[in-house]
Amino acid sequence: MLESLSFFYEIASGLLAELFAMALEFKMKIIFFGDIVGRPGREALAKIISQLRKEFKPDLIVANGENLAHGKGITKKSFEEVIGAGVDLVTSGDHIWAQKEVIGLLEDKDIPLLRPANYPPSLPGNGYKILEIGARRVLVINLMGRVFFNQNLDCPFRKADEILEEFKEKADVVIVDFHAEATSEKKALGCYLDGRVSAILGTHTHVPTSDGQILPEGTAYISDVGMVGVKNSILGAKKEVALHHFLTQMPFKYEIAEDNLVEANGVFIEIDTSTGKALKIENIQRLINYSDSGLS
Repeated sequence: MLESLSFFYEIASGLLAELFAMALEFKMKIIFFGDIVGRPGREALAKIISQLRKEFKPDLIVANGENLAHGKGITKKSFEEVIGAGVDLVTSGDHIWAQKEVIGLLEDKDIPLLRPANYPPSLPGNGYKILEIGARRVLVINLMGRVFFNQNLDCPFRKADEILEEFKEKADVVIVDFHAEATSEKKALGCYLDGRVSAILGTHTHVPTSDGQILPEGTAYISDVGMVGVKNSILGAKKEVALHHFLTQMPFKYEIAEDNLVEANGVFIEIDTSTGKALKIENIQRLINYSDSGLS
């Protein structure tokens, strides 16, 4: 009798282990970092990324890099730094054209760099990319808002429709970086795409919001992920320079703040790859102190 019970126990344990393994196969874990601002942001990311890998065990790491080089745009060197640190794909926004050498990066289709998809199609680069993670396919889309921006871009809502139609049933997971100023426009796109994409992650304002949520039809949403940049600053820039602009209304040159304390903001998302629906979204907010290289 005991031998029979032991036999059935072993079978049951094996089945449970297989079911657990199958459940893990249908889960995808993603870390997305907000706008990385200049050298402090790049170096902070390099310091923290290995710790976050151990903690969250992500299958994919994406970051917005439009402020990588001196706070505006992307250079080959700054791009290679974040890729070397462990980022799998870099998205961007309105400063994508600020550095001339980005053209060469965008023209190389093998380089994991996106520019907003709703720029005119004749421009270099792509606004979306399929990544193969094991047996699963992840579609990452980069869009830019139009409210409060000077650029005359195509409609991000219709561009999203167009891309989703092109990749219908060809992706297990769909992530959207919506680089936009207005929270209303971001939430509107979230509602518009709810249930059709896995996550809509707002970037651009550099300020992390506390509205991370899973929308009614299963899409993870947050208005803004925040930034990876100096904490004692104004959006990663020197306070004195920004304050002078507001007090005098004179033009100013963006200067990166320099301080020991850097904040790294991002989100962690879990997605059911069998449905493409989000299971979890949570803020990541860490401080990196350069004086002792400690993390908190």
